[in-house]
Amino acid sequence: MDRRQFLHSSLVASTLSLAHKALAYVPGAQATAPARSYSFDRIISREVLENYLSRSISMEGLLNGRGDLDDNIRMLKSVGAKYIGRSICLWGNEASLLSNLDRAKQQLPQVHAADPEMILEACIFEIVTTQVEQIPVPEWAFTALGQPVEKRNFRYADIIYPQGPRRDQWGVGSSVPDVSRMETKLWFYFLAASYIDLGVEGIHFGQVEIMNGNDRDLAHWSQVFDLVRAYAAEHARRHMVLCNAHVPSGGLVRKGHLLLDFHAFPLRIKEVPDRPEEAIMQVGFSDGIYGRSKGGTTFSGWRCEHLPYLVELDNWGVSKQPGQAGAGGNWVWGYDEITWFAHQSKQYRSDWLRYAWNWVRKTDPNGYLEMPGGRTMRSPLDHRNWYHANMQSAKVPNGLDDEEAIRAIWASDSA
Repeated sequence: MDRRQFLHSSLVASTLSLAHKALAYVPGAQATAPARSYSFDRIISREVLENYLSRSISMEGLLNGRGDLDDNIRMLKSVGAKYIGRSICLWGNEASLLSNLDRAKQQLPQVHAADPEMILEACIFEIVTTQVEQIPVPEWAFTALGQPVEKRNFRYADIIYPQGPRRDQWGVGSSVPDVSRMETKLWFYFLAASYIDLGVEGIHFGQVEIMNGNDRDLAHWSQVFDLVRAYAAEHARRHMVLCNAHVPSGGLVRKGHLLLDFHAFPLRIKEVPDRPEEAIMQVGFSDGIYGRSKGGTTFSGWRCEHLPYLVELDNWGVSKQPGQAGAGGNWVWGYDEITWFAHQSKQYRSDWLRYAWNWVRKTDPNGYLEMPGGRTMRSPLDHRNWYHANMQSAKVPNGLDDEEAIRAIWASDSA
């Protein structure tokens, strides 16, 4: 290790050591903090938006059968979470969509009973499969898009790209939607309106920049968001839905107007090859969004040089060399981000969350770390497939007990 690497590693170690001391937590103690506003109606101020982003947590599948709902609600309430990311998170499998919506309709009120200020987020991803042809197109979707009303189901072939590499990208009969196509807009509008009817107030639109190959001036995405927001103005709990997506370019801006209410992206964690299993954050590593979130005029009417954003511990799979450095790409010791994180000791995870929170806030004040709560992971070495931040209990036997660290970081942020 040369002198520069040694100094860098020492700095990281020092930061983590200080972080551990700073997040001292007394079990049973209640965090005291000045009141934050979570009030909005039809539009949202930057202050209130950032209050939500500062208390965001990824709870993949909260309302579609992932984990113990009662214990998940207990944890969310206990740590003080306000923005619940990916709470309805369906990747393909459209044949089960309607039953998943029915279950969410029963479960979502339980979350709002615990805290009516919580925003639940659903996802509309960059995938559609042939199973979509089992879903009827409702009359109101045709009407909203000015199309003749027909009695038929959605058409897979009319949602995907007519040609090119995005067809069958996720496997045969599983492709990336083309947002420029009318059938795609019908499908997205149907999904968004269905989620809003449940009480959802946030929608993550996945990798928007691989769905606009035929929408370079963003006119089609603009139309989709206009339709979704118009529906929310009439039907959402607070007459608004917060739209976000992964934006490797830094954001979607059309004629000076930001199409999204906030941006989102993976953390982009860099492994430290000579320090086994350790990893750091670094500006300029991969396509990290730090300092690159685009600005403009928001839907709510306020202007910004850089739109606020979330960064998350993302999931996408496992490399051919799990647990080893040098797999290339964005692998962290051979894993995706959440799987790498889940493999660390409880103390390292606690320290690293504090380090990452502080690093993001100091590096780019427009950014916020979305805490990990529940997430898909892929670990062939020990056959683990889900990360739970919950404390270990009979209800959550595989809980990793990171909720204590999350609570302490947010309590310190309040102070």
